Amino acid sequence: MTAFDDALADDVVVRRVDRADLLDVLRIERTCFSEPWPYSAFELFVDEPAFLVAVRGGEVLGYVVADVMPNHGNDIGHVKDLAVRPAARGNGLGRRLLVQSLTAMAIAGAAVVKLEVRVSNDPAIGLYRSLGFDPARRVPSYYGDGEDAYIMVLDMAEWQSG
Repeated sequence: MTAFDDALADDVVVRRVDRADLLDVLRIERTCFSEPWPYSAFELFVDEPAFLVAVRGGEVLGYVVADVMPNHGNDIGHVKDLAVRPAARGNGLGRRLLVQSLTAMAIAGAAVVKLEVRVSNDPAIGLYRSLGFDPARRVPSYYGDGEDAYIMVLDMAEWQSG
């Protein structure tokens, strides 16, 4: 049994982030990524409707940061960051966060949603593909350590009809 008990998965609430959640978000970020965002980066997105946290009993277990930018009537959603505490992985929290974030971006008018992912991150790529994201292109040396990224794109009309 992991620290995250499968039987308690229903006790997890996904909601918009509060400023008070940011230190927990930052701790998860630093645990999960070799090139973590600084606190100030999260502060920039606090008011975005698609910046969500998964919480159980007051503990932040994961988060997704996303926004929508106007683009001549075809607004573009952008999933900027998604992470789940290692002890809480494998229980569908990443999927749940992403789906609820996509819903928030659809409500905000996103016609397409894009994201970047390390080419070596097979679990994330699998999650994104399962929700309909397709690789649009590969960007060489996207990350600071020289690793390439896939830019993946989701057509929101297809996602909503699926």
